[in-house]
Amino acid sequence: MACASKMRALVLAYVLIAVLFHPLLSQGVMASPADSTKAKIIDGKAIDQGIAYVLMLVALLVTYLVH
Repeated sequence: MACASKMRALVLAYVLIAVLFHPLLSQGVMASPADSTKAKIIDGKAIDQGIAYVLMLVALLVTYLVH
């Protein structure tokens, strides 16, 4: 029984991480060669939002495992 819940938590974590990182990975594929010559500007707001999503994911996983 405990093994099944750990497996469910692992699959849930994998799916959530895949959903969060998919847009980041697909941006590199969709970029045109003209876009690669432009200077990359770091967007602080996007980084803060990404960190917030990761912390929320960690909180959800901890809550799920403790519950």
